[in-house]
Amino acid sequence: MNLMETVNGLADVLNEKNLSVISVKCDDLEIRIASKNASPAPKKVADIQASAEKRGDYIKSPIIGTFYAAPSPEKPPFVKVGDRVEKGRVVCIIESMKLMNEITSDFDGLVAEILVKDGETVDFNKELMRIE
Repeated sequence: MNLMETVNGLADVLNEKNLSVISVKCDDLEIRIASKNASPAPKKVADIQASAEKRGDYIKSPIIGTFYAAPSPEKPPFVKVGDRVEKGRVVCIIESMKLMNEITSDFDGLVAEILVKDGETVDFNKELMRIE
């Protein structure tokens, strides 16, 4: 079942049971569906909100440049999702003006997400990784 089927199913339950709000939370995803009014015969769902609240800290790019996950194309990445990192560990390289800048973690934890692709251009303050 995909997300839209789930949302539509919840909207049907909201209408069938004459509820004003249904809220479902699973891991980092929360879905809240509310009817336009809470009368005995509510209209079809007027407000659908889905928010993915991500927990953790973000490693952000301190400069504009090109993101590299590994020290060279033939080497493995510095980190991958699920790896434990300590504060100060090199997690990637940002190439800027032909200089290779090692980016280190400011946090201890697990790499929950890598938010950019290898070789992608990143802006200043771009979120690179989420650490939980």
